[in-house]
Amino acid sequence: GLEHIPTLPIVITLISLFFLFQRFGTQKVGSLFGPIMSIWFTMLFVLGLNQIIHHLDIIKALNPYYAIKLLTRYPGGFWLLGAVFLATTGAEALYFDLGHCGIKNIRITWVYVKICLVTNYLGQAAWAMQNINTTLTDGKSPFFEIMPPWFLLIGIIIATAAAIIASQACISGSYTLISEAVNLNLWPRVTIRQPSETKGQLYVPSINFILWIGCVLIVIFFKNSTNMEAAYGLAIILAMMMTTTLLNTYLRYRLKWNNIAIIGTIGLFATIEISFFIANIKKFPEGGYLTILIAIVFFMVMYFIYHGRRINNKMTKWINLDDYFNPLMELSADIEIPKLATHLIYLTKANTKHQIEQKIINSIFSKNPKRADVYWFLHLHRTEAPYTMEYNVHELLDDKVIKVNLHIGFRIQPLTELYFKQIVQELVKNKELNLHTRADGSTKYNTEPDFKFVVIEKYISVENNFSAKEEILLNSFFFLKNLGLSDEKAFGLDKSDVVVENIPLVIHPMENVKLNRQEDHSFTISSH
Repeated sequence: GLEHIPTLPIVITLISLFFLFQRFGTQKVGSLFGPIMSIWFTMLFVLGLNQIIHHLDIIKALNPYYAIKLLTRYPGGFWLLGAVFLATTGAEALYFDLGHCGIKNIRITWVYVKICLVTNYLGQAAWAMQNINTTLTDGKSPFFEIMPPWFLLIGIIIATAAAIIASQACISGSYTLISEAVNLNLWPRVTIRQPSETKGQLYVPSINFILWIGCVLIVIFFKNSTNMEAAYGLAIILAMMMTTTLLNTYLRYRLKWNNIAIIGTIGLFATIEISFFIANIKKFPEGGYLTILIAIVFFMVMYFIYHGRRINNKMTKWINLDDYFNPLMELSADIEIPKLATHLIYLTKANTKHQIEQKIINSIFSKNPKRADVYWFLHLHRTEAPYTMEYNVHELLDDKVIKVNLHIGFRIQPLTELYFKQIVQELVKNKELNLHTRADGSTKYNTEPDFKFVVIEKYISVENNFSAKEEILLNSFFFLKNLGLSDEKAFGLDKSDVVVENIPLVIHPMENVKLNRQEDHSFTISSH
C-alpha cells in the first residue's frame, strides 16, 4: 500500500529539484500554474460536495453561533483555536502573490477559491459525522478518506502539484521582499538575477540556497507534516499580526484616517489575531520556538544593516565641488604625475549638481594624486517606478569635470559601466563632449577608451572611541556587508576597470590621548 512508500527521501528529493529549478525561472511552466490550481480547487469542491449530499445538516456549521457556543461553553474550547487555525491560513499568501498576479485577478478568483475551500471543509466534517462512532485518531486523514479508493493516487499527485505551485508563490515573494529590502537598505547587497524576459521574474541565489537548506533541515528535524504545524501556525499568525501593524501605519500616515476609525478597524483584526496568537503560543515548545529563532535572526540582520549604515552615512562630509575646479585643472595638466586614466569615474551619493563627498576629493589629491583627462562623478538614483532608464548630464567644467545622474528603476539590476559607456558615446556623437578633438585614450591597438572607476571602501579605524552600542552595530554592519556583494559587482562594474581604495572610518577620534615624554638622562660619550 501507499503507507509503505518512503516519504522522507521522496520529499527531500522533490524539494531539492524544486529549488534547483528556480534559477531557470517559471516563464515556461507558468502557463500551467493556472490550470493546475483550477483542477485542484475544483477537486476540493467536488470531493466536499460528494460528502455534503449525504449529510445535508452539516451546512448548519456555517452559522457562527455554533463556533461561539463551542468557544464559550465547551471546556477548553478556546484552545481549539490553535488546532483549527491552519484552516484559516492562505490569505497571508495573497500578499506574496499580489505583486505577481495583480489585485484584480486575486479579487475575482478569491470568491471561487473560498467557495471550494469551505465546501471541502464541510465535506470533511460530514464524513466525520457519518463515522462518528469510529476512531479518527489512528492516522486517518479526513481529506484523503473522502477520496474514492480509485482516485487516491490521482488526488495525491494533484495535491503535490498544488503544494509546489503554492510554494512557488511564497518563494517568488521571498525574492521580491529581499530585493525590496536591499533597496531600502535593510539587507546586505546580494546577487539578484532576472532569469527570463517576463517582468517581475526575480531569482536571488543566496536566498534560494538558504530556503533550500532550511526546508531540508526542517523536514529532517520534524519528519512529518503534523509536527511542522506548530512552527507553521505560529509563523503565520505572526505574519498576520505584522500585516495588521503595517495596515495601522498605512491608515494613519498615508490615508490619514481619524483615530476612531483606525481603532475600530485595527481593533477588529487585532482581536481575532491576538485570540489565535494566544491559542497558538501553547505550541511554542512543540516547534514554535523555531519560528521565533528564525524571526530573530532576520530581524537582527535588518537591524544591524539599517542602523550600521545610518552611523556610517552620518560620518559622511560634504563639500562644494566648485572650490576644487582650479586644483583639478592643474592636476590634469601636470605631466610630471603619471596619468591613471583618461576617464576617472567616482560613484557618489550626492544628488545635487555641485555637491560631493569629502572622501572623493581626498582620494583624488592625497598620497598619490590621481591624474586624468576627465573627472566624472556618477550618481545612481533608484526611482519608485520599476523600469525607469534615464540620465542627465551637468558639465561643471568644460570637458574636465562632469556630473552624471543615472535614474534606474527599482526592479532593474544596474549595469553602471555599460550605461556609462553608452552615455559617453552619445555625448561624443552629439559633439557635446569634445573628445573628438583629442585622444580619448584609445590607440591603434585598442579602440576602447580608457575608463577607470574608483570604488571607496571604508574600514573601522583603530583611532576610534566607540560607545558599546556603536561598536556592536558597526562591526556587525561591516561583517554582514562583507558577506554580501562587493560594490563593483553590485553596481555592475568590470573588475579590470575598477580601483578599490580603502579609507578609515573615524568616529569620536581619540583626540584627548596624550603621550608624556619621560626624561632620559642617558647620553653617549664619543671620542675624537
